[in-house]
Amino acid sequence: MSGRPPLSDVSRETLDRLECFADLLRKWNPRINLVSKNTLDDLWTRHIIDSMQIRELAPDDIDHWVDLGSGGGFPGLVIAILALETESPKRVTLVESDVRKCAFLRTVLRETGANATVLNQRIEEIPGLHANVLSARALADLPKLLAFTIQHLAKDGVALFPKGASWQKEVEDAQSQWKFDYQVAKSRTEDGPAILGITGVSRV
Repeated sequence: MSGRPPLSDVSRETLDRLECFADLLRKWNPRINLVSKNTLDDLWTRHIIDSMQIRELAPDDIDHWVDLGSGGGFPGLVIAILALETESPKRVTLVESDVRKCAFLRTVLRETGANATVLNQRIEEIPGLHANVLSARALADLPKLLAFTIQHLAKDGVALFPKGASWQKEVEDAQSQWKFDYQVAKSRTEDGPAILGITGVSRV
């Protein structure tokens, strides 16, 4: 049993690729702790579908999607797998500083046939990536994420940051250091968390 819920809005080929990704994650997780082992039984809802809802909030036609701190591949690998069917985004870049996690990301890309560039570097040290969409899941608090946004988001791009139930406090903390516009989409997989869509970032 995969624990995979029914998904009617993607093709059989995409489901098979996502299943391959899930199987590889279960295999690798005991060695390099890609996700909390407490969430493995609910892997599809907590991680895969949670990542798919981030994609649904992005524009349809995307040139470059950058995922910061990709780790176990959420949402970056999911975005790359979905792109095989939709042809958007045209390019995906996964940024991860941990060598072992980069090896995992590259293995999933090879096994699923998804296309993405894996950068094994620290986010702060990479020249601006000019992302049309920037994502980061469980990476840092919002003030730090906005510093990364200034560095890597194209001027007309959008940053999509899933946040926990205390997202409002993070927004308030960030507003003391940054100017930005934001929209809030409530998570469909958990009560309390939300996904922030952020544009127009500048320093106060």
